[in-house]
Amino acid sequence: MQTFLKKIYIFLVALFALFSASAAEEVSFTLNAPMIVSEGETFRIEFELNAKPDDNSFVPPSFEGFDVVAGPSVSQGSSVQIINGEITKSVSYAITYVLVPQSVGNTTIEAATIAVKKRSYATQPTIVEVRKGEQGGASQQGRGGQNESLESRANRTVGKDDLLLRLELSKRSVYRGEPVRAILKLYSRVNIAGSEGAKMPAFNGFWSQQVDIEQGPFRETLNGKVYEAYNIAEYLLYPQQGGTLTIEPAEMTVVVQVMVQSNRGFDPFFGGHEVYNVRRALKTPEVKVQVKEFPVGAPASFAGAVGRYTMSHKLSASEVTANSALSLQLTISGTGNLNFVKAPELSLPSSFELYDIKTEEKISTSASGSVGYRRFDYPIIVRAEGSYDIAPVAFTYFDTEKAKYVTLTTPQLHISVTPDKNATTQPSVALGVKREDVRLLGEDIRFIMLGAPALRSYIAPFILSPLYWVVLVALVALAVVAYIVIRKRIRDSRNVVLIKGRRANKMAIRRLRIAEKYMREQDRRAFYEEMLRALWGYLSDRFNIPVADLTKEGVREELSRRGAEAEAEDIISIITRCEEAQYSPMATVDMGEVYTDGIDVVSKIETALKR
Repeated sequence: MQTFLKKIYIFLVALFALFSASAAEEVSFTLNAPMIVSEGETFRIEFELNAKPDDNSFVPPSFEGFDVVAGPSVSQGSSVQIINGEITKSVSYAITYVLVPQSVGNTTIEAATIAVKKRSYATQPTIVEVRKGEQGGASQQGRGGQNESLESRANRTVGKDDLLLRLELSKRSVYRGEPVRAILKLYSRVNIAGSEGAKMPAFNGFWSQQVDIEQGPFRETLNGKVYEAYNIAEYLLYPQQGGTLTIEPAEMTVVVQVMVQSNRGFDPFFGGHEVYNVRRALKTPEVKVQVKEFPVGAPASFAGAVGRYTMSHKLSASEVTANSALSLQLTISGTGNLNFVKAPELSLPSSFELYDIKTEEKISTSASGSVGYRRFDYPIIVRAEGSYDIAPVAFTYFDTEKAKYVTLTTPQLHISVTPDKNATTQPSVALGVKREDVRLLGEDIRFIMLGAPALRSYIAPFILSPLYWVVLVALVALAVVAYIVIRKRIRDSRNVVLIKGRRANKMAIRRLRIAEKYMREQDRRAFYEEMLRALWGYLSDRFNIPVADLTKEGVREELSRRGAEAEAEDIISIITRCEEAQYSPMATVDMGEVYTDGIDVVSKIETALKR
C-alpha cells in the first residue's frame, strides 16, 4: 500500500513539474521565409509557435503581392525531457503556406497574429525580394545534361552580393594604444548550410583580444539591401606602433543550400525542387588603420596608458614601529588599455625596503576597451625610527578624447616611526685581570727542589702569533666584502629596471602556472591569453620595454643583439602559435606542447643572457 501511494505521489509531483515547466516557457511566434525567390517560383513559408494556441485564433496576413498555392497546413509536435530529475516539455505548432510571387521587386509579408491563453502575439513583417526568373534548356536535354544544367543554375542563383564578408572597425584613426573594436561579419541573402576553412586576420602591429559576442543572425541593411547578418568574431585591437597599419583579409568558405526547379511532377508542399550545395569563397577587403603617435612632452610618469582613469590610495598605517611592515595600496580604475597599465613608481626614503608588488585586477571587455580596475599593493619594511614623508605618487595617462596627457597624483604621505621596544642591544664587555701583590714572608732564598726536573711542552700564546694575524686579516676582508655587498643591494633596490629584469623569470613562471591551470580546465581561450600575457610580460620586464611598445621585430633585434638569435626565433614562433590558436577556431595547436615550449624558451633565454 505504501509503495502504491509513493508511486502516486511521484506521479503527481512529476505532473506538476511538467505543467510548471510548460507554463514557464516563454512564448515565441515567428515567421520563416526565404529572403530571395525567383519570378514564378513556388516557395514555402512557415509560422512557428512554441505553445498551444487558442482555438481559431490564428489570423494570417493578406499575402498582398503573392498567390496562395496551398495552405494553411497545420502540424504540431511535443517532446518531454527528464534531465537530472528536472522535467521539461516543449510544444511546437507550424502553419505552412505555399506561395507564388506576382511580380518582380521587394514584397512585404505583413504580420500574422495568434493568441495563447487569451494573450495576442504577432510576427514581424518580412521583406521578400523577387528576382526576374531565368530560362533554362534542361527540358530538352537528357538526364545527365539536365543535372548539369540544374547545378549550373544553382551556382548562378547565388549572386555576387548575396554573400559578403566584412571586417567592421569602430575607428579608422586612433592613437597608439587606443582600443579599436573589430567585428568580423557575414552578410547573407541566401540559406547558409555551413562554413569551412575560416582564416582570421593576423592583426600585425596590434595586440588583439577576442571578445564574446552574440552570433545572431540579425536583420541589417547594407547598401540599400536587407541581409541576415552573422557575427563571426569580435576583437579589441590595441595598436603597438605608429603609422599606417594594414589588417590582412580574413577568409572563409560558405556552403549555401539552393533549391532549383526540376521537371518532376508538381508537389504543393515541396514545390518540385532539387537541393544543391553551392560553395562560395569569401574574403574581406584589406583594412587600413591610421595610428597617431603620442604628442611630444610626455611626463616622466607616462608609461603608455590610454583611456580615462581615476586613482585612489590607501595607507595601512601612518604610525608604525621600527622593523615593522606597512603597505601602500594604489587602485587605478577606468576604461582603455587597462591590461597594459603598470604599477606607478614609488620613491621611498633610504631606510624603507620595498618588496615585490602584488597586483589584483578585475577587468571586463566592452566596445570602448577594457573596463575595471588594477590594484597594486606595495609591501614596505621600515628599518629606522624617525619622521618620514613619502613623495606624491604620479600616474599619467593619455586622454584620446581631449588629446592630452592627464596626470593623477596622491597627496604627500607622512609616516611616523617609533623605536622598536623589542630590539635587543649587546653592550660592549670589558675584560680585566685582577692583580695581587706577592710578598715573600721570611724567605730570602726559595727552596731548591731535588731530583730530576719534569719537562712540559711549551705552548706559545695566540695573541700576536702568525695565526692571530692571519685570522685578523681574514675578518677584516670579510667585513669589507659584506659592506660592499650590502651597499650594492641597497643601490640595486633603488634601481627599478634592474629589479624588474632580475625578477622577470620569476614573474613569467608565476603567469605560466596560471596558464597551466587553464590548460587543465581545457579553457583554450583563457590558456592562450595567459600564455601571451606571460611571454610578452616576460620580455617587457627583461628588457624594460612597455608591452605596448613591444613588437616581434623589436624582440628579434633585442635578443639578436644579446647573442640569442635562436631563442628569439623560438619565442616568436610560440607567440605566433598562441595568437593563431587563440583567434582561429580551426586551430589544432596542442596546449600541452605550447605550455612546455613556453617554459623551455624562457629558461633558454635566461641561460643565453647570462653567458
